[in-house]
Parts: sequence; C-alpha cells; structure tokens
Amino acid sequence: MFGVSSLGTVSVEEIGRMIKTPKMFQFYFHKDRALNDAMVGRAKDAKFDVLALTVDSITGGNRERDLRTGFTSPPRLTLSSLVSFALHPRWAVGYYTHERFELSQLKDFVKEGSDVAISVGEYFSTMLDQSMSWQDAEELRQAWDGQFCLKGIMSVADAKRAVEIGASGIMVSNHGGRQLDGSRSPFDQLSEIVDAVGDKIDVILDGGIRRGTHVVKALAAGAKACSGGRMYLYALAAAGQPGVEKALGNMRTEIERDMKLMGVKSVSQLSRDMLRFRPPQM
Repeated sequence: MFGVSSLGTVSVEEIGRMIKTPKMFQFYFHKDRALNDAMVGRAKDAKFDVLALTVDSITGGNRERDLRTGFTSPPRLTLSSLVSFALHPRWAVGYYTHERFELSQLKDFVKEGSDVAISVGEYFSTMLDQSMSWQDAEELRQAWDGQFCLKGIMSVADAKRAVEIGASGIMVSNHGGRQLDGSRSPFDQLSEIVDAVGDKIDVILDGGIRRGTHVVKALAAGAKACSGGRMYLYALAAAGQPGVEKALGNMRTEIERDMKLMGVKSVSQLSRDMLRFRPPQM
C-alpha cells in the first residue's frame, strides 16, 4: 500500500490516475476546516482506500537539524543556501528547471509551504489545529465513511479509544523520533498494544523499518503490517524511481532470506516465542 501525506508535492488526483493499487491518505488536521473538508473530498474522488489521521504532530517538535541548516519548504534563499546551491550545481539546475515546487493538497488554501518558505516544525505549530479532540477524530471517520486509521498511537489507552470510535486500524508511531525527545520506540510499545486490541483492530508498526529483519520482528510481535518512509525516500532522493525499486527489492529479498534462515514458510508461522527481549536497564 502506498501512502501520501497532506504535505505531499504530488496531488491525490495525479496519484489516483497513476496507480490502481491500494492507497492511503495521511491526513493532517488543519485549523482551516474548509481545507480539511476539501482534502477529504479530493481523496475520496481519487479513490483512496484509507484515511490515516496523524495524531502525534499537533505541534512541531524541536527539530534541531532543521534549525541548524535553515531547512524550509520551499527553500529560503540565504547566504548559506546560496553557497549550497553553488556547491551542488546539478541539484540547483534540476530544482530551477523542473516544475515548480508546491504542496499540492494545500496550495489553494494556504500559501505557506508553496509560496511562503516555512519549516516543517513551524508549519505544524501554526497551521494545524491544536484543539483537535477525540470527537473531531470520530466525526472525521464518519465523514470519510471508509477504512480509517489513527497514526501516532503509543499507548494502550489510546489504542482502546481508537477501537471505540470505530477506527479500522492504528499505526504505532512516534513520528520517526522527531517529535518528543525521550519517547519510547514504537517497537517497545507494540506487544502490549497488540495484546490489548490486536483482535479488534489492525495494528501497524510505523517507524524504524530499515531492514527485512525489522519487519520479521514486528510481525512476530503481533503487528499486522509495517510502514516505512525514510527507507524509500532516501533511495528516491538518491536515484529516483530505480532507487525506490532497488530499496523495495532489497527489503523483499531480506524478508524472504530471513524467513528461510528461521525455517519459516509463512508469516502466519511467526510468533513472539521467536523473540528475546532485553531486560529493563536499572
């Protein structure tokens, strides 16, 4: 399944025309309710299968690397960025000769990110609705009227509440570790969440998926599936479509090899007794 964010640079309409395989729209709940309604309608019309409401980014995390490098979307021209352009002429030519950068789902409602340079953390802190509640999540599920997922669940209590509002699935995620410093990893939370709600809702492990062994471990712990972003985005940045195909091919090869080495013929044979957990450090 392919997922695209509300902050994606390709429109849901183009993606809908391009691929017929299952698609998920990762939804960010904005202050502008008209924008929220428009995004839901567009994703429906583009035949997206799942709406995933992101609940772990109600404000921007302290993204120190972005603060240090001055990263914004679109790039802000500063002395530092001009030097970077000069040192990477091939990238600079590509950026200025290809189609204009834009946040395709947002540009008709907000200028930030498309016409006005802004950091990701600043966007989250100023544009998203920090008053979003469980009632808002339930109303969004009803408006979508399809497969609905909450992305960013990290506790048993919230997992149970997701079941109560009628969600189809949850993504156990800490947003790649870029939001709350000191947060536990999603894998550390996975088993207890699966034990609590795994028979009622699909539990997906999101974050830290880089190798086939990571997928095998998560499935053995009880996850229904895994999701990854950096795993293919780094490959995309480095080599375009061939890079993504190579990354996905590596992942599949690793999963198959790992299962063969474990003597496992089917993912249904993976179980928690194949795992060994480190004792807590005192």
